[in-house]
Amino acid sequence: MKRTIQKKLPVAGDSWVTVDVYGEPDAPGLVVVPGVMSDAHTWRRVAGAIDAWPSVAVVNRRGRAPSGPLTRSYSLRTEVEDLGVVLDEFNSARALFGWSYGGVIALLSSNERPMRQVIAYEPVMRPFGRHALPALRAAEETADRDRSVEIVNRQISGFSAAHVEELRADGHGWAALRRLSGPLYAELGALNAAPPPDVMAQQADQVDLIIGQCNRGTAPYGTSFDDIRQRVAHAEVHEFAGQGHLGHIQAPAELGQLLNNLATI
Repeated sequence: MKRTIQKKLPVAGDSWVTVDVYGEPDAPGLVVVPGVMSDAHTWRRVAGAIDAWPSVAVVNRRGRAPSGPLTRSYSLRTEVEDLGVVLDEFNSARALFGWSYGGVIALLSSNERPMRQVIAYEPVMRPFGRHALPALRAAEETADRDRSVEIVNRQISGFSAAHVEELRADGHGWAALRRLSGPLYAELGALNAAPPPDVMAQQADQVDLIIGQCNRGTAPYGTSFDDIRQRVAHAEVHEFAGQGHLGHIQAPAELGQLLNNLATI
């Protein structure tokens, strides 16, 4: 499926979000919400591999170009309201998919509005990454994007120093990570600012939760996933074989096929 249009939607606080649309723009489809250290462009290969829905709309959340700024009043609530604007625009959407931070945004959104199907890939919730906030704040105050990328990979994701050096050796890839780290401190702070509700996705007819095989039962992603699972009693759990948190990067075609298999059209 190829990208056909990009829409720009005004949201609260004099900001805006853009949405990359693949397939038939006016057809019922899937809305995708990326997480932290990610944008709509990062999800292009997954979107291109999806064919179970006639359209795929990938949200470029605020804080990443060409979408607008986070603004001072930014919070997790801001993200839910922004997604509401997107869903109002794409009001024939049949399914909602979110990854990581985007996953919890999707689950919270479906507490408030009916949705036929919600799919979340390793959604995270408080206290995910809270221990790294002081270090991220220091990096943010000095605009040290290299340090921010190191922190998210070493202190939050738990990757080795050697892995970070491999990332750094790819100049183009490292530059993209530095750019995507811009809203990192604010987003992680928003995630940890308020406790989540006891129940999520109350108005979703079907909820499918995806956990990477490599992360099942292990911190930080597997344990946060288990916390979410307790709040979505009616969810079906699916294991993504051979993958961890970055399946959209490491196995985009396989992830697209997994989503095709989960579709309930």
